[in-house]
Amino acid sequence: MPQKSDCSVFVADEAAMVMFGQQIAHATSGGEVIFLNGDLGMGKTTLSRGVLKGFGHQGSVKSPTYTLVEPYELGEVTVFHFDLYRLGDPEELEYLGIRDYFTDQSICLIEWPERGEGVLPPADLLLNITVEQRGRRINWQAQTEKGRQLADKLIIS
Repeated sequence: MPQKSDCSVFVADEAAMVMFGQQIAHATSGGEVIFLNGDLGMGKTTLSRGVLKGFGHQGSVKSPTYTLVEPYELGEVTVFHFDLYRLGDPEELEYLGIRDYFTDQSICLIEWPERGEGVLPPADLLLNITVEQRGRRINWQAQTEKGRQLADKLIIS
């Protein structure tokens, strides 16, 4: 079994990606900003679905490609799922009131974070998803103390 310090896990299929997302949900304490990096089709939205499922969300999860953000109020936490793929200019985020999303009661999952560079706060946890064999490799790196605490709680099985 890999150790937490490995900061990497192989996910063989969609179900494993969802399960890893659930582990992330269970490891959060509130206020985390998580950047999801990976090419189109890598499973960023599937991972987000797992995080939401980990908080008890039962409905569908779609990529907010056109709306830029989808809020999910789940008990005492709100998960904001951002997809910045179609963002034309990072300054557009200011018109969204972007700073209001980042609170101690929210978890922010951000796909294509590089498109909001200069406006987004720093990530607590940075996830990179790449193809490996027939599955995906997820590498993560803590960027802040809150991110280190989250990463330390991730259980790899």
